[in-house]
Amino acid sequence: MSFPKEFLWGGATAANQCEGAWNVDGKGPSVCDHNRGGDLHTKRVFDKIIDGNRYYPSHDAIDHYNRFEEDIKLFGEMGFKVYRMSIAWSRIFPLGDEEFPNEQGLAHYDKVFDTCLKYGIEPLVTLSHFEMPMGIVEKYNGFETRKGIELFVKYATTVMERYKDKVKYWLTFNEVNFGMLPMGQLIILGMYDEDIMSGKKVDYQKQFQALHHVFLASAKTVIEGHKINPDFMIGNMIAHMTFYPLTPNPEDVRLTQTFDNLLNNFCSDVQVKGEYPYFIKEYFNEKNVTIHFEEGDVETLKEGTVDFYTFSYYATNCITAENGHEMTMGNLMGGVKNPHLKASDWGWQIDPTGLRITLNKLYDRYGIPLMVVENGLGAHDELVDGTVNDDYRIDYLRQHVDIMETALNDGVNLIGYTMWGPIDLISAGTGEMKKRYGFIYVDKDNDGSGTLNRYKKKSFYWYKKLIASQGEDRI
Repeated sequence: MSFPKEFLWGGATAANQCEGAWNVDGKGPSVCDHNRGGDLHTKRVFDKIIDGNRYYPSHDAIDHYNRFEEDIKLFGEMGFKVYRMSIAWSRIFPLGDEEFPNEQGLAHYDKVFDTCLKYGIEPLVTLSHFEMPMGIVEKYNGFETRKGIELFVKYATTVMERYKDKVKYWLTFNEVNFGMLPMGQLIILGMYDEDIMSGKKVDYQKQFQALHHVFLASAKTVIEGHKINPDFMIGNMIAHMTFYPLTPNPEDVRLTQTFDNLLNNFCSDVQVKGEYPYFIKEYFNEKNVTIHFEEGDVETLKEGTVDFYTFSYYATNCITAENGHEMTMGNLMGGVKNPHLKASDWGWQIDPTGLRITLNKLYDRYGIPLMVVENGLGAHDELVDGTVNDDYRIDYLRQHVDIMETALNDGVNLIGYTMWGPIDLISAGTGEMKKRYGFIYVDKDNDGSGTLNRYKKKSFYWYKKLIASQGEDRI
């Protein structure tokens, strides 16, 4: 089985990593706007108060806010069928709790979606890609209380109503399982503390109650979204961290199963099956967590299940109960190095076969359409004579496309693929430009200098041929 004609080929970005224009046309600051830049060896720093003498990469990013027509035209030239992007929540409700939305923000995305449709590109909109307004953090502690649910659903329904004839595909929260990790408290609660981020100090009760409110906000958005337009396809988004046991030791196998359940399946089960899974009870007992359910919560979660499952897939890691093994990096968290795999410049292990394993696992578990909405290779790119000969990226993507076809042959209902990210942008993890993913090179350095000129890489033309051939031409 080859890729079907209706397969959605495209690319994915996030507003905070590409738009810039962080305080223009009425936009308020988001959590991401308070994050300084960093690199592979320098942690990003979150400042509660923005320091005018510091560099915050999201403030200018790659100026996609002003250059979206140029960028989307390039996406159209490649033949994109879909463009996954996010709406900056604080561009619509600058503080998060205004009575009325910011018309300038709404008008901007009207133009973005019109440009997409001009080139035959379906927008796939992430409602919250780590972009909570700081006003909600400062006034309500994010999703600590149910006020966060109310404010998110108001925002979500505002944009769904506005764009109901322009956008069909929606995702509620990007990588919602990020909220399972200590560092996730920055996203769902707006809390920042070095001890919290490192896992030394965690208020599990507060964290998981806030995550419960996020689940409810997602479910209510699904319910209300289908009222606005029954044809909407509304999905979740999980950072799928695929793990293998390092050895056949039963302890390694059991530990891997536990990690998979907690970090991947828990959030997915709630959003797809509409209920908390059995295995989370033991974990909650261990952490002294008691989730407070109000009347109607059970029904809301059950009614607000998603229409399709989307996830990011970059790398795999190993798990073992043994100490002393070499560690490696990954998306959100790392693991033990796999001796059978090579790694990227940033230590992420390259494992196309792991994508087949993941797709089969997910389709077996949930039985709903799947979409890979993030997958790509961050690398050091060198611009020479106006281009980048990024054969290493082509090779990475080709291997994953091969595997997706294999998964389709397995019987998996895979409906689309949006690689991360089609144009160079700010890295979420390290806050740098040097870690480049795109088909399009952006002239900007880690310190913010550069012309911002766009240049087509070799992979640009490869992806164009791939899409034009319905995935057949991979040379």
